[in-house]
Amino acid sequence: MSYDVATAAPGPLVPPTTTGRQGGLSVLPEDRTAAFSVKGPFEVGLVNFETSENHVSHETQGLSKNHLVVRRGQPFKVTLLFKGRVWDPYHERLVLEVRLGSLSCRFPVSFFEGPHPQLDWSAVIYPGDRHSHSASVHICSPVLSSVGLYQLLVHTENAHRRTTYMVGTFVLLCNPWLKDDPVFMPLDVHLQEYIKSDYGLVYMGTPTNVHERLWLFGQYEPGVLEACLKLLQVSNQHLENSQKDYILRADPVYLSRVVCAMVNSNDDLGVVLGRWEDDYRDGVKPTDWCSSADILRQWLSSGCKPVRYGQCWVFASVLCTVLRALGIPSRVVTVFNAAHDTDGNTTVDEYYTSSGEKLSLTKDSIWNFHVWVECWMRRFDLSAEFDGWQVVDPTPQEKSGGVFCCGPCPVAAIQRCINVPFDTRFLYAAVDADVHRVILRNGQVVGETLSSQCVGQLICTKSIGWDRPQDLTMTYSLHVTSSVLSTASAHTRSSYSLFPAQDAAGDLPSHLEVSVVVEGSPLLGENINLCVTITNHSSRQRALLEHINAQLKAYNRNPHQSFWSTQKEVSVRPQQVLTLHHTILYSEYESILKLDSLVNVGVVLQDMRTNERVLDAHEFNMSTPQITVQVEGGDNIQVKKEKTAHVTFINPFNRPLSGVVLSVEGSGLLKGKQEAKLVLLQPGEKIEKKMSIMATSPGTKGLMATLSHSNNSSVVSRHHCRISVISA
Repeated sequence: MSYDVATAAPGPLVPPTTTGRQGGLSVLPEDRTAAFSVKGPFEVGLVNFETSENHVSHETQGLSKNHLVVRRGQPFKVTLLFKGRVWDPYHERLVLEVRLGSLSCRFPVSFFEGPHPQLDWSAVIYPGDRHSHSASVHICSPVLSSVGLYQLLVHTENAHRRTTYMVGTFVLLCNPWLKDDPVFMPLDVHLQEYIKSDYGLVYMGTPTNVHERLWLFGQYEPGVLEACLKLLQVSNQHLENSQKDYILRADPVYLSRVVCAMVNSNDDLGVVLGRWEDDYRDGVKPTDWCSSADILRQWLSSGCKPVRYGQCWVFASVLCTVLRALGIPSRVVTVFNAAHDTDGNTTVDEYYTSSGEKLSLTKDSIWNFHVWVECWMRRFDLSAEFDGWQVVDPTPQEKSGGVFCCGPCPVAAIQRCINVPFDTRFLYAAVDADVHRVILRNGQVVGETLSSQCVGQLICTKSIGWDRPQDLTMTYSLHVTSSVLSTASAHTRSSYSLFPAQDAAGDLPSHLEVSVVVEGSPLLGENINLCVTITNHSSRQRALLEHINAQLKAYNRNPHQSFWSTQKEVSVRPQQVLTLHHTILYSEYESILKLDSLVNVGVVLQDMRTNERVLDAHEFNMSTPQITVQVEGGDNIQVKKEKTAHVTFINPFNRPLSGVVLSVEGSGLLKGKQEAKLVLLQPGEKIEKKMSIMATSPGTKGLMATLSHSNNSSVVSRHHCRISVISA
């Protein structure tokens, strides 16, 4: 893409070895050709950046207290205050200069003659804005200017001398309000949600039991924009060739790819270090984060040392913050049953024993959920059909172009599997791969199934203006039907054998079908009820052996621990549909399952006469007992005004809980952790904590409450409460 700032050095206006101070400005050496005018010198005394007015007109209020923040392609006002003699514009020329690293552009201050040019920097004084000792100059950047921290200089020139003043700095961002900007978004409600909103909801769990999690993007928090700008300055692209990087920052495709790579720390000075093991003692457990601002400020204050630790929703949420701060509309998206296809064949292989236990024999996996980001832009490098939402995924899974990043890839290309930049095939597999399940016995394949409906069952994001999910599934796949509010698909899916045996009479292959689901949304601390449905499509009676197995698994990889299994003989009549029920007692998983645990249940049916085997598997997450948070007067509070918050938990179980601890934390609302403890909490009894909260700055804040007890080794319930803080 074109870049409209000249790369030539600014001639005689080279930064000096010594500078003088005049009226709060750095005065650079002047290029004199004659003595001072007898009328006395004309000088620039002060410069008013008109920060409040510019921030309102550029929709950048609250992004920075340290810098003027404006958007490209849109004029902003700077007022020059003169001292000495009266400014004579016919003999005294004003020239402005902007610098971005080694790039610079000089342009004269002119009087209003029409619209600002779109392809060049310009500076205009409108009628009525010029006075004897001041002038308001309206500066406009090209619509495709690079994002970054610019220096602004003012040059005064006449026949006798030239004086240069180092005025200060300003930040230039993308402009989604401007039609000609590639990130233009036409609807105000979309801009409010995808640029201005400082919070979101991350969806986790499984397609049939979706949990939401509050995330504070915090782009208006102090230090966040500075962290985003620092992130650009320490990227590999900038360190390798700063001038080229500055030029390419005009392109949101390039910009989104750079920051995507920088959010993870795998091959650069990136922000977050990932970890998917259980030991987080030297950092923060990924599930304990709920604020991008906390992460970005820690990274910045540490001298760009990676923050420990993150997983997919942390990476994605931090990236969403960075993109919104830089002016690129973005949203966090969750893909349920997302395939990680390591060999590029768009098929994920899964292996099971003949007793239904899942084996770890392949690098392929299906993540119960995976979180990435969509950002909005026109793709000038592609045809118009690929404009709109683009997937960028900062979770370090596979390398793209030699670095750990993914995208931007048009959602429209993923839907139709059209190979365009970047990483289409990998992302297509994530939402639409086939699942090939193989049953092994003594190393031999004794059964297999193929499913095209398992992956990408549900894809969702936060709705515009509402704290509820919006279903995006059909924008990614033409083959999957889904609804956030419906779980019917989970109850109708089933598995068929790919090579069923013939019956004794030599008829067409017999058909045997099995499906397994969990009944309802099991509560952590109660029994788990399973339902197995067997359908005999053949014309003969079948004697079957049912094997069923439950394994603990992490959301992003294959199961590793089997904690429950059973088997039984079953007889099924011709054309009969038989339903079997199984119960996993709480005592059988009490020491195994935790707050964020997931369970893989596999069922294998074996025809005892023909040895035909069929398989189905189902994965589910546990619901948690509810914690209630209530704020006096509602969830909207004023800055520096105390409010009382009540946090309550009622024991919903038919047994007492011992060693109960109710904890509450709230960055920007509470100092430290607040706790309430009970030795014994009887069924139906409650534990509560009352506390005062007070916010020191406006924006969206959050209270996080957790509950633990000695019956279980970890937290058993978590709740986030969103608090909106407004200025007094």
